[in-house]
Amino acid sequence: MSTTYDYIIVGSGFGGSVSAYRLSQKGYNVLVIEKGKRFKASEFPKTNWNLRKWLWMPEMRFFGIFKITFLKHVGVLSGVGVGGGSLVYANTLPVPKSAFFNSGSWKGLANWEEDLKPHYAEAKRMLGANQNPVLGTSDKILKSIAKINGLEEEFAPTDVAVFFGKPNQEVEDPYFEGEGPKRTGCNYCGACMTGCRFNAKNTLDKNYLFLAEKNGAEVLPEREVTLIRPLGERGENGYVLDIQSSTGILKKKQTFQAKKVILSGGVMGTVKLLLKLKERTLPKLSVKLGEMVRTNNESLIGIVSSHSKRDFTEGVAIGSILHTDENSHLEPVRYGKGSGFWRALMLPLAPGKNVIHRLVKTFGELIKSPVTYAKVLTKGKFAQRSSVLLFMQTLDSTLSLKSSWFGMNSEVKGGEKPAAFIPEAVTYANQYAKEVDGKPMVVLTETLFGIPTTAHILGGCVIGKNINEGVINARHEVFGYENLMVCDGSAVSANPGVNPSLTITAMTERAMGFIPEKKI
Repeated sequence: MSTTYDYIIVGSGFGGSVSAYRLSQKGYNVLVIEKGKRFKASEFPKTNWNLRKWLWMPEMRFFGIFKITFLKHVGVLSGVGVGGGSLVYANTLPVPKSAFFNSGSWKGLANWEEDLKPHYAEAKRMLGANQNPVLGTSDKILKSIAKINGLEEEFAPTDVAVFFGKPNQEVEDPYFEGEGPKRTGCNYCGACMTGCRFNAKNTLDKNYLFLAEKNGAEVLPEREVTLIRPLGERGENGYVLDIQSSTGILKKKQTFQAKKVILSGGVMGTVKLLLKLKERTLPKLSVKLGEMVRTNNESLIGIVSSHSKRDFTEGVAIGSILHTDENSHLEPVRYGKGSGFWRALMLPLAPGKNVIHRLVKTFGELIKSPVTYAKVLTKGKFAQRSSVLLFMQTLDSTLSLKSSWFGMNSEVKGGEKPAAFIPEAVTYANQYAKEVDGKPMVVLTETLFGIPTTAHILGGCVIGKNINEGVINARHEVFGYENLMVCDGSAVSANPGVNPSLTITAMTERAMGFIPEKKI
């Protein structure tokens, strides 16, 4: 048995890193366990063709920063590594509209919009949020789409977690009065989502987690929690955690003890682990565990130009946003030069009710425009010619996650199942494609199986009034057990309709505010 920690935090993403910093500030002895690797800027892949450094597929000995998980009703994109999703996310930090704070299972349990307002402000400060100063080609095209649809006033640059400064120029810490690491000005290479190799992206290992470690918090990478056992019937005396190597061929096991535990592995980590533990060591967990799982009701459609001289890579990953109506948003997403891996998984956009209908429409598209598709699919510089349109809505549908032989699977619980083809998204994609003389493309799983892809899966450990209505209370404490909390995307209890990283950060800031200073 190793040292007993005041807190063990499972996961180093937005919830875990915030928790580690705030608890270390208050004098607690903190250990953060992360299944992914720790990366220096120079160790990130130059392109997403470097699968060993980009993808997380341990069974293939790929230990990268990006994980793809296919469930029955949705394909999930997530991040892995010290810094969690911040390593691969698109830096975008919007605040949801008011409807988010007054819907879902947490409705009425607090004045969420007012309560979270100061925490959003602090989260933006800590993450170094500022307005994107450079609109690249894809952003300018989105602006023209806004004009075509009479939405010019609804177009805006994004607030992003990037240090702009002077391109490629290193400076002393510009954020924390010299307490943080040196930073380098963004060069607008567009490669934010394959890992920033130029030290410009404000990932968590450069703010919250960096400062937590400076305060004495420990980070243990390449380890995965396999079991959590309560000491006492309800964890009143703490917990024992079994962990094992997540990258080693030999799964070396260790045991740690903590007075308190915070789960911050995201939906794909926290919910998966708790579903297993409910059957083994934590049977008193709420029956709502795994329920009310949401996406942003989103659609990801690639637009590929037939012109090799097009270059959509200049800028940050997401440099602009268009509010298409009160429920919907549209963002153009970019990869850096050379990152053309998605070409291998794409088919023409062909909405349809079933796979036969979609395949017939796909072949019809290819026959109707053979020359254009030949250029789109075979010409070089795929990343330069590609822009991904991310369409998101606050409209709600929910899934339920259950344990399965493969870890987890999904069931439809509320509303309609997530849709692979949203009519409004298809309309905007066709408009965008026309502007660039290109074609809209989708991931082949959408054509073959009708399964949408999401980078924003939320819920499963939602906030509720009691154990019959949620998994955690308004302070993020787990119903049925003491000294156990959930602070990550699985705690988000309604559909924000926008990129959720800032919201997860703000919610965790609020939760940490309820924890007192350590008594000496």
